[in-house]
Amino acid sequence: MRQTLSVAMIAMNEEANLPRTLESVRWADEIVIVDSGSKDRTLEIAHSFGAKTAYHAITGHGEQKNVALDLCTSDWILLLDADEVLTQELQQEIRKLLACEDGADPKFDAYWIPRLNLVFGRWVRHGGFYPDRKLRLFRRGAARLSEGVGPHSTPQFTGPKGKLRHHMLHYAYPSLTIYLEHMNRYSSEIAQLLYKKGRTSYSLPAFLWNAAANPAATFIYNYFFRLGFLDGREGLLLHLNHSVYIHWKFIKAWRLGQGKE
Repeated sequence: MRQTLSVAMIAMNEEANLPRTLESVRWADEIVIVDSGSKDRTLEIAHSFGAKTAYHAITGHGEQKNVALDLCTSDWILLLDADEVLTQELQQEIRKLLACEDGADPKFDAYWIPRLNLVFGRWVRHGGFYPDRKLRLFRRGAARLSEGVGPHSTPQFTGPKGKLRHHMLHYAYPSLTIYLEHMNRYSSEIAQLLYKKGRTSYSLPAFLWNAAANPAATFIYNYFFRLGFLDGREGLLLHLNHSVYIHWKFIKAWRLGQGKE
């Protein structure tokens, strides 16, 4: 018997991304979008695809996505961001999995999906950014997201997990401007979490590690040992600025601890 599928999403001013994403999942049994106060055409676009929408003031990424999970009613949930798109091959793979053509339920209750990231106009395939597997497909009620951990909360599932073959496309950072804006915001959010945990008072060796050595080591590891240089100039920009992001989050936390931010 075919298993039903809900797509769960959160959104805030996503009119530029949403049509592309929803077009790739319009075949799902249900689309649930939790909006946190969009001022553009996000809700209009969502309704044009038959999505169910709800408002919830955002208190955290994990918290917001859990609200969306709780509103889903299908057997399975596919958790998506508004800038992610399912390829045709992935759509067919998921539909075949849930069709239960052999008369048996899917072997696993949760599945990893590989993700291909668009950065500065290039699909990045090296440096640790691919296959970038995300746990996004799972039985309803089988997984929830961590809360209070900042912008990179992920679904938690303790049982055995399967792996899907085909990837989804992540239109992550099409421009350097968007990337820098996101990294500035993310580093500030993580700095606040570090501050709340009291991780802001560094000894001099710890300060040197967090401010300089850790970012430099991360660049060397990702760019050279994980072959990030094979992604050309875009790869160089990505890994240089990713190291700057690591520097930012620790220095911002330290400044908060000093009462200077």
